[in-house]
Amino acid sequence: MPVRVNLDRVLLDRRMSLTELSDRVGVTIANLSILKTGKARAVRFSTLDALCRELDCQPGDLLTFESGPPDSDD
Repeated sequence: MPVRVNLDRVLLDRRMSLTELSDRVGVTIANLSILKTGKARAVRFSTLDALCRELDCQPGDLLTFESGPPDSDD
């Protein structure tokens, strides 16, 4: 998929673990891991809002668009 998730980079910049972020935003580690690895097919605006608030960032810091053909769903 041409939309990429940069959660790992933002966490590294903030020196925060996935576990700590999970505790702070109330989203399970499993769901954050799916998002972080780019396997998520959707993200709720409420989750994006919570992540941006806690990480003090903009949605564009977490999500980027890379032009090109979409990844296959295999």
